[in-house]
Amino acid sequence: MTIVLGIESSCDETAAALVDGDRRILAQAIASQEAEHAPYGGVVPEIAARAHATRMAPLIEKVLKEAELGLKEVDAIAATAGPGLIGGVMVGLVSAKALAMASDTPLLAINHLEGHALSPRLADASLEFPYALLLVSGGHCQILRVEGVGKYQRLATTIDDALGEAFDKSAKILGLGYPGGPAMEKLALEGDPEAVPLPRPLVGSGEPHFSFAGLKSAVLRAAESGEHKPADIAASFQQAAVDCILDRMRIALRNMGPVNALVVAGGVAANKAIRAALEELATEHGLAFTAPPLPLCTDNAAMIAWAGIERLAAGGSADPLDISARPRWPLDPDAAPVRGAGVKA
Repeated sequence: MTIVLGIESSCDETAAALVDGDRRILAQAIASQEAEHAPYGGVVPEIAARAHATRMAPLIEKVLKEAELGLKEVDAIAATAGPGLIGGVMVGLVSAKALAMASDTPLLAINHLEGHALSPRLADASLEFPYALLLVSGGHCQILRVEGVGKYQRLATTIDDALGEAFDKSAKILGLGYPGGPAMEKLALEGDPEAVPLPRPLVGSGEPHFSFAGLKSAVLRAAESGEHKPADIAASFQQAAVDCILDRMRIALRNMGPVNALVVAGGVAANKAIRAALEELATEHGLAFTAPPLPLCTDNAAMIAWAGIERLAAGGSADPLDISARPRWPLDPDAAPVRGAGVKA
């Protein structure tokens, strides 16, 4: 039975986990940095890197002890090697390299986005390739055709802000604190989604890509006007986001060829309104709908370990110990460039 130790440190979650080939999470631990970043209303890269450096070793020791395993009993060490905040990525990758060298264990440098892309298969053994994936998080908003391990066709990305970033910045505008996504979702339950006339950027244009900067700016104007309740702004923002997602997904499903399921993954996949809308869309297209359980939506090490297991099962090899951390690492390097200086590839 293959057992992989996963390490994740791409943003503000320090995480370690042990996962086996039977999709069992043997042990996992996540150290949140919410308290450190809350005063700033968002993640400060330098603070995040320092927090990873102090928390990584104890977390790894904790999961090994909980699973009653030693490093020699682990078949591989999988660590996020990008994309992400480079300081944090380096902390996790260097930790993995040190452990791999000390224990003579293979190192697997994992693309963080691939961890998200494959995480639904950790939770759902029936999910087969290929499937349509909406990968939506604080730093990324993409639609991909997942054809297999290491095989991704990107059909859409964001030309400016990712949706998770728009959620967080809109929450900051409304004074909801950090992290903003869950706070916006909670407040939206108290509001009227049709009360505030917010834009749906690019909806109806036939444009395959996302844009959320204008929506975020409209939230700012609505808040500054003093004419709307914060709950109505939150509800209207969330509904606008859902409408944008559905419009892009319909375009993508027409253009990507046959798939077995519609899947959503990433931190924003925890949003219940977005999940419900996508499940309805899947039903319209005669597709199964899959979303990871909430703990596997946000950044976690179990998905990194699982991506390592998937690679090994597909016949993939280990990485050299001199492999570098990468702040950017597209899943589909052959995808055509899109406009926008702030594009999240």
